[in-house]
Amino acid sequence: MASKDVLPQIVFIDDDAKAGDLMMRFVDEKKYRYEIFKNPDHAMEFINSHPVDLVVTDLRMPGMTGMEVLAEVKNKDADIPVIMMTAFSTVDNAIEALRLGAADFIKKPYDMDELLVLIEKTLKHHQLEAENLLLKRQLSDEQHRYGMLGQSESMQKVYATIEKIADIRCNVILEGESGCGKELAARAIHYQSSVADRPFIVIDCGSLTDSLLESELFGHEKGAFTGAMQSKIGLLEMASGGTVFLDEICNISDVMQTKLMRVVQEQIVQRVGGITPVAIDVRFVVATNRNLEEMVAQDKFRHDLYHRLNVVKMRMPPLRERRDDIPDLIQHFVNHFADRFNRNVKGFDANSVQQLCEYEWPGNVRELRNLVERHVALADGEVLNLEGLPDMNSGDAIDADSPTLEELEHRYILKLLEKFSGNREKTATALGINKSTLWRRLQQYQKLTDATD
Repeated sequence: MASKDVLPQIVFIDDDAKAGDLMMRFVDEKKYRYEIFKNPDHAMEFINSHPVDLVVTDLRMPGMTGMEVLAEVKNKDADIPVIMMTAFSTVDNAIEALRLGAADFIKKPYDMDELLVLIEKTLKHHQLEAENLLLKRQLSDEQHRYGMLGQSESMQKVYATIEKIADIRCNVILEGESGCGKELAARAIHYQSSVADRPFIVIDCGSLTDSLLESELFGHEKGAFTGAMQSKIGLLEMASGGTVFLDEICNISDVMQTKLMRVVQEQIVQRVGGITPVAIDVRFVVATNRNLEEMVAQDKFRHDLYHRLNVVKMRMPPLRERRDDIPDLIQHFVNHFADRFNRNVKGFDANSVQQLCEYEWPGNVRELRNLVERHVALADGEVLNLEGLPDMNSGDAIDADSPTLEELEHRYILKLLEKFSGNREKTATALGINKSTLWRRLQQYQKLTDATD
């Protein structure tokens, strides 16, 4: 993959000169570099002698076919994504191209905007895969084997569980508050397993409507709904052989729970608008910041889906339960952002570190990371002084002696809302959480208030 400073290099191959002319007219030269070839042999000479980020090739051409181009590209570098174009598309040759390693395919005649969207999506997906590979290499380093920092007793239990279940291919529920590292744990489970080279796909269930979530998970056939201009393979199919991480699964509707239950149980998906079942082999790791067992008891989560997923349950500890890890986390984030922002920053002063270790951290590690990032970005010198938290020695401090944790969190969020004049985006940023999570917290507090009035 090209570095961020170099435009991605695309190679376009089609014996039809008109197709190449269209590519030249519509491609954005500010976003991509491109080479257009009518002759696939000449294209392969270029590919073999230059760094390439994406190949777009016709399937049927005189001489070398698109399948042969795909095979040679993958033989040179298996990481180069290839998009196949074909006017002779059938389910069989599309599946064959995907089986041989094609990233995607598009049917002729195609709309040029449609092809450019597919190119952008493929390049982004390839970049994510490269980042996942980098994470995998980092995980192979014994010091950061699980991709998480912390040597506290609670984190040692997390590591021990990951070690036990990584190769079992069982479904896993990760419970814990927002920002405590559930996605990192899911990645560690996958990358410590024997299928670490297979896909690891993240799906945020809390950010998608039912229709979008269904289309993303299961895929769809062309014409299945308005805007479905071409068939799309779902993420569950793409993840076959690997792991799917469903974040915030507690937020999906009862209808989607029913559909997901069938997939988890039978390991078969059916695309929206399709009639042919597709077999998959997927491990499900799901995350929730709510107690699913309690939701089952309250008829808010299907018991059959819960029991299918609940083969192993892991609880990720909140930051306040692993205070011994806070100094190391602080320094790690200081070093990271000092390098990223090119700041000559060494760390926080001792008094600030002490205050950070004593703080309750309602936003957990994400909130700590956000706070350190803000201070490093605004640093005036090598040593940082703490700003942005309530003064724990003043009358404005939150008294942690008697209120419940939920009350403490509520009061702190209200303080920040007041500080930012009700601006939820700024409040969520200061907490290290997203706006949708903040909105749900406020809704929960309102329900509690209504129930006690």
